[in-house]
Amino acid sequence: MTLDALALRQALAKTPGAHSDGLDTVHTLLCRREAGAFQRAAKATSASADELLVACTQEARLFLELNDATEGAAGVAERPIRFVNIRETAGWSRDKAAATPKIAALLAVAQLPAPEPVATASYRSGGRCLVVGPAQAAERAAALLDDTLDVSVLVSQGGSALAQAHGRATFTGQPTRITGWLGQFDVAWRSANPIDLDVCTRCNACVDACPEGAIGLDYQVDLAACQSHRDCVRVCDAAGAIDFDRAPTVHEDRFDLVLDLREQPAFSQHQPPQGYFHVPTRGAGAERGLTDAVLKLRGLVGEFEKPRFFRYQPKLCAHSRNEQTGCTACIDVCSARAVRSDGSRKGKTKGEQAGGIAVEPHLCVGCGACSTVCPSGALSFAYPGPADMGRRLRTALAAYGHAGGPAQAGAAALLLHSEGAGARLIDDLGRGARASRDLQGLPARVLPLALWHTASVGIDLWLAAIAQGASQVWVLLTDEEAPEYRQALAEQMAVAQAVLTGLGYRGEHFRLLEARDARDLAALDAALRTAAAQTVARAGTFAVQTDKRATLELAMDHLLAQAPQPADEVALPAAGAPFGSLLVDADKCTLCLACVGACPEAALADNPDTPQLRFIEKNCVQCGLCATTCPERAITLQPRLWLADGGKARKSARVIAQDQPWACVRCHKPFSTLRAIENMAARLAGHSAFQGAAAERLKMCSDCRVIDMYSNPGEVRITDL
Repeated sequence: MTLDALALRQALAKTPGAHSDGLDTVHTLLCRREAGAFQRAAKATSASADELLVACTQEARLFLELNDATEGAAGVAERPIRFVNIRETAGWSRDKAAATPKIAALLAVAQLPAPEPVATASYRSGGRCLVVGPAQAAERAAALLDDTLDVSVLVSQGGSALAQAHGRATFTGQPTRITGWLGQFDVAWRSANPIDLDVCTRCNACVDACPEGAIGLDYQVDLAACQSHRDCVRVCDAAGAIDFDRAPTVHEDRFDLVLDLREQPAFSQHQPPQGYFHVPTRGAGAERGLTDAVLKLRGLVGEFEKPRFFRYQPKLCAHSRNEQTGCTACIDVCSARAVRSDGSRKGKTKGEQAGGIAVEPHLCVGCGACSTVCPSGALSFAYPGPADMGRRLRTALAAYGHAGGPAQAGAAALLLHSEGAGARLIDDLGRGARASRDLQGLPARVLPLALWHTASVGIDLWLAAIAQGASQVWVLLTDEEAPEYRQALAEQMAVAQAVLTGLGYRGEHFRLLEARDARDLAALDAALRTAAAQTVARAGTFAVQTDKRATLELAMDHLLAQAPQPADEVALPAAGAPFGSLLVDADKCTLCLACVGACPEAALADNPDTPQLRFIEKNCVQCGLCATTCPERAITLQPRLWLADGGKARKSARVIAQDQPWACVRCHKPFSTLRAIENMAARLAGHSAFQGAAAERLKMCSDCRVIDMYSNPGEVRITDL
């Protein structure tokens, strides 16, 4: 590779968070020929305890071994070694001559400190494994695991022979429930066959004695063929092994691991719990699937930890209040079913049921999709958090601009991809471009950034990246992503694109790119050649905040300030819109203010001096709790971005409903609204209990109503009391 050391050094020196130390000498054949240079660098960084950054990922193992073998070099525990790929992502491309800005961006991001550690979820597995499936297949799989795990077999389907040796616990029946995760799977199954496999000694006496041949070498009775001779019972020497009077029994037990060989899995979600493996016995790839599962199961004994990927702030959650349901975005998108509704959470007022959600960290796989679709920021991705991820995006764009000058600053496209399949596809594209004239490789303006999961970054960081100078944000999807993620990302991108289009920015700024394997490389290569879209003339310098709504406001304020031709109002798609207004039907609304108490974001408020409903549009997350709580069904959501008065109008309280106050007909003190009293009187006009003086009392305040009842005892009805 040809590297411009001077340009890289100057760009990194100007980029906050990066440094240009060590770039005095640039190595262009680092792999093995210049291994001595690595050893000298390993010694030099040991003295300063600085991290050592190596721009080669192919020979990472070699460099780690060299570090251990170099006298005077610190171990990786004292001085970490980090690796960054600039070969397939930049050097191996038709645009390699113009790739210096991209290389500067990749080096700058690689120098950023690792995110702060987060809490962990712990698993403990003793290796107790349950194999569920047809008899012969279950026995075969169990035999592959016996030397490592404590295996039990649950035969869910007979018809094939079991091993003669009774070497493990064996049961028969149909699973009725499998729940849990690695280390604590609760399994229940229903057993109805007369032969108890765990007691049966498999002596074959019953097989020989049965005149109908209703018992095979699976040691189960075919009840349809059995003629009730009971010869099998007479010859059985194992007490209780065969009992035709035994009632169907439900058994329950706990296991650490589950290998499910049935055709239909116990878990239908895209991401099953860790420790559960489903391998159908029929179909292409069944043998390889079993081998892979066995290898993974063998390694799942001991104690394990994984990051607690999410942060949840109940006070911001717009899921439910007082048994009314609002936003369900996180529950709907979770492919692991780790998020559920939790109505047990208490509110601020005594007795108020605030509701909320609960996330099971042992089921969470860290996709981050829940935080991407959460409109309020109650759920956020924690590893890395929004601020850390925002720093990576801003650093990449800043270094890119510093290395390329003003002509490069507005052209950068961010390509967000997973650390697994996404990174492999990008490597394949780089190698393909070097080996074939049919592929061009990653363009010089495309900055690839690896994520733990592509669904963990959403509209707040996308818009922030555009405000900070990116031309486009693309997300590379592979087979790793669940269908729910694709839909959620597409909806969020539609909202983000509507915002930029409404502000007057030309072009397509957001796109989902899909590729599964090498067969899709040509289409991916062509998609990456899309022309740059219009972006800001001056890149924003704000920092991404921990709070999602705060980041959105910073990004939109900068985008609006730089907007070519902003509209006063931008209509947004209904699906996934985190901004909007409310439409109140004045003929229905009685200003009962139930919606004010239901709003979790302080977007709605009353006026203590006069009957009014006030609304701050900036705070509204379009959760719908106000609409579902309203007894008159007078509220309708209106997804939009209101930009009147330079965006100031949406940040101020405005009146969206008001009425005349109703004064008590006795003491003339205001206590309700005109429409509320009129509606109540109209609805009760035909009721026998509200005639005469009782009807007039509806127009009195609570104090005067009591006084009037005692002043006119002859006119008091049972209903008044």
